[in-house]
Amino acid sequence: MFVEERIYTLVPGKAPDFLKLYETEGMAIQARHLPAMVGYYSSDIGALNLIVHQWAFEDINQRVAMRAGMVADPDWQAYLKKLMPLILQQESRMLVPAPFFAERLQTMVDFSRKQREALLAKHRPGVAEKVSA
Repeated sequence: MFVEERIYTLVPGKAPDFLKLYETEGMAIQARHLPAMVGYYSSDIGALNLIVHQWAFEDINQRVAMRAGMVADPDWQAYLKKLMPLILQQESRMLVPAPFFAERLQTMVDFSRKQREALLAKHRPGVAEKVSA
């Protein structure tokens, strides 16, 4: 298992807009495609105007397949048209959990999957059962 960490540098002052758009549109779309959000943060001290989010994947093949499905989703494409003007720069890292953290990460993934199912059920009743983990 590994975690993809995505870091977005935003146009100054646009973090509230980014987070609101993600909460109202993007989160439900990503939940249909990505397996487990294990972190979502905004910067407060140090480098500002950053959004950092983290996603756990079983392996690189799972990541490639799931992201390809998301990129092909017309809802995701429409969402990106609204989101991209808020972003100045993007970074992505693949992180491997330390041996002593792997069990905790699995607990986080299990919890995230339950939250994902609830989110899917809220936005599209009946969809949660059809989406693979």
